[in-house]
Amino acid sequence: MASRPDTDDYLSLFLNDTPMMDVRAPTEFSKGSFPSAENAPLMNDEERHRVGICYKEKGQDKAIELGHQLVAGDIKAQRIEAWKRFIASHPEGYLFCFRGGLRSRLTQQWIKEAGIDYPLVKGGYKALRRFLIDSLESLITSSEFRILSGRTGTGKTRVLQQLPNPVDLEGLANHRGSSFGRQVTPQPSQIDFENRLAVAMLKATHHLGGPIYLEDESRLVGRCALPESLRQRMSEAPLMVLEQPMSERIAIIREDYVENMLADYTARDGGEAGWLNFHDYLLSALDRIRKRLGGERHQHLRTLMTEALDRQQDNGDLGGHDRWIQALLEDYYDPMYDYQLSQKKGRIVVQGSPATIIDWANR
Repeated sequence: MASRPDTDDYLSLFLNDTPMMDVRAPTEFSKGSFPSAENAPLMNDEERHRVGICYKEKGQDKAIELGHQLVAGDIKAQRIEAWKRFIASHPEGYLFCFRGGLRSRLTQQWIKEAGIDYPLVKGGYKALRRFLIDSLESLITSSEFRILSGRTGTGKTRVLQQLPNPVDLEGLANHRGSSFGRQVTPQPSQIDFENRLAVAMLKATHHLGGPIYLEDESRLVGRCALPESLRQRMSEAPLMVLEQPMSERIAIIREDYVENMLADYTARDGGEAGWLNFHDYLLSALDRIRKRLGGERHQHLRTLMTEALDRQQDNGDLGGHDRWIQALLEDYYDPMYDYQLSQKKGRIVVQGSPATIIDWANR
């Protein structure tokens, strides 16, 4: 492999989804890393903890000495093999640690002793994270935004993907943004969400340009919080209001939250466990808004939902779900949305069907 220089071209790394090998400990990686990074640690959590204590008590030299004792022999060989596998899969990549210092240099040295030159990211995670924080704030200030709104079930995310320059906040947060919005896979950490958002905004600006289209969201998408500066810009931006007939909205919700969610749970957990977990997902989502629904209305909807689930389990018939979906839309989501929209009427620039919204955006 031809030798490549170390890099501090952070923009290029993110715009090109350059693979990066994060050699920090697993606990550091889990708190936040980058969309194209994979964890291949120099030290595991316990080894890092012991070295950290040694560093505080006895200084850097003794900590380095202990690190070499802990990561030696077969353990060292296993770590090097993991790095070699990453490099074989990603010859165009880079490695990084927290500051681009000792751990990066040692990893680089051991890889070189194994016969491979592999470059590192100067400044490591800390510099990459600072670059994304600064870039995101700059882009929020300088970008032009257009916001796609619409009642629950109008298929906003489907339409968003057909607009000229979309950034899918729900996709980045891995959550659909409502009580029913959780996915089978977990949400990213707050830091991971912010990093994903910054990378998506950089790509929207540098690859496509023009106004950035976002779906109307509240401050929290599941447990991922939007930056307050972005929320402020979104609250002032032109509003596109998507409209769909009730029958289409029911069909979209049935597909997204019944058919697709059951398929996802079944794929993850198998037939029987998948059904039980899907069953629990629907009922617990309804239970989370019990206070806002009121006891009587919640109980009525829960009865309809339970009957629909029984019917689905007995003969695969999905039609029973339409009753609770329509009642929930008409009695809960629509009044809430209509009130919110009444506060934003001066911002509406286009209102209508998916085709109307898409045609307007592409003009």
